[in-house]
Amino acid sequence: MMRSKAFLLGGAFALATANAFGASMPEDTNSRPNVLMLAIDDLNSWVGAMNGHPSTKTPNIDGLALQATTFTNAHAPAPLCGPSRASIMTGLLPSTTGIYGHVKDNDIRSANMTAAQSTFLSEYFKQHGYYTAAVGKIFHHGIADGSFDVFGGRNGQFGPYAPERFKWTKKGTNTDWGAYPEKDEMMPDYDSAKWLVEQLQRKHDKPFFIAGGFLRPHVPWTVPQKWFDMHPIDNIELPPYLPNDLDDVPEIAKRISTFEMMPTTDWAIESGEWKNIVQAYLASISFVDHYVGQVLDALEASEYADNTIVVLWGDHGYDVGEKNRFAKMALWETSTKTTLIIKTPESSSKAVSNQPVSLVDMYPTLVKMAGLPENPLNEGHDITPLITNPNADWEHVALTTFGPNNHAVKNERFRYIRYEDGSEELYDHSTDPNEWNNLASNPFYSDVKDRLKAKLPKQNAKWSPVSQYKSNEYFKALTEKAAAGE
Repeated sequence: MMRSKAFLLGGAFALATANAFGASMPEDTNSRPNVLMLAIDDLNSWVGAMNGHPSTKTPNIDGLALQATTFTNAHAPAPLCGPSRASIMTGLLPSTTGIYGHVKDNDIRSANMTAAQSTFLSEYFKQHGYYTAAVGKIFHHGIADGSFDVFGGRNGQFGPYAPERFKWTKKGTNTDWGAYPEKDEMMPDYDSAKWLVEQLQRKHDKPFFIAGGFLRPHVPWTVPQKWFDMHPIDNIELPPYLPNDLDDVPEIAKRISTFEMMPTTDWAIESGEWKNIVQAYLASISFVDHYVGQVLDALEASEYADNTIVVLWGDHGYDVGEKNRFAKMALWETSTKTTLIIKTPESSSKAVSNQPVSLVDMYPTLVKMAGLPENPLNEGHDITPLITNPNADWEHVALTTFGPNNHAVKNERFRYIRYEDGSEELYDHSTDPNEWNNLASNPFYSDVKDRLKAKLPKQNAKWSPVSQYKSNEYFKALTEKAAAGE
């Protein structure tokens, strides 16, 4: 677990930390802070620091949070890996690039004219004198060619895969759960952590931007038995579920969030598998937490401990039984909310902000913290004011998009969803944190809807033909129309 070191006010480190809060910075790039970015695939808010699930065990991520700012109201720009990561790395919204589905890493800048002008986050740091290195899943597949100086590779899929499926055999998904393989050394995340540790043990002659993309808890939820043993099945608490939850949502909400290849909660209850799935998801989180801890320990033991920004994020939320589903790919809270923790070099105490932020905000925030000039194309918001003061006044919202003109707007209290056919959902989290009561038709909340509606994106780019998603009929039709140039 990462432990705090004394803060030394002097020399280059003082210059770097002063710049992170807006002071002027000399041209010498060696005075700038390093960046360590850790991306965790399909990690929702189920970490201890987020109070996301009572049975979770994440001592290393929680240890980082004790010295950092945890954003408890952080949301993905899209509830799907490909468009979310494209948005994070370009600093552009899906509604701007037309990347609403998955996209090959090297095709991102081919999406449309605005995407073609983008500079990837890592490239921006490289252009300003940083050494950039990555391993694992940073973009959707790995990295875009040339976006980092060095790439340590990525296992092509999400294995290792058991010789036969344990529980779930439907095609079109890696979803499965069970104890496999025998040893951690057989998992790609083991190799990624080792590679990151080696990078942090190296002598760097200029500031670095190092990114590590961990695969678990992406499906299959398979990790060695010892991680399951940390979560005895008798102690597992199930997340909240209301059988008739979706009775008051528009038909289009069901169309965009139903994926026949995924389990439903009703099935999991009938088959007696729900606790086993929750156990497997928690085991996968505990597994990845351990290897995140190895990287954080390596940073703490290195000469860079006192001059490195650490940012840890999941790429979107994930339903683990809520909303009758085990999936991402929806505009409800459990599919959009994720983990975001940012540690400044000088921070040694815990801070928590409940203001709404988006993962697209990371690009301008890291640029500001490193003292680099603003990238004028960035559509996210610099959230350093919330790092300085977690309860600062904040006018912005978190916006999530899933297909053209389908958006969720989240502020500190409400979630407003508007679909391309004009239908709506509205939830008051002060009284309904599970989003069981759709208030959109209640005239009492018309002013709330109007305020949130004003935050919707002003443009909705056409679905780009380089982006595709065919996992249900709704998105398959959109993908095929885009490919046909319609």
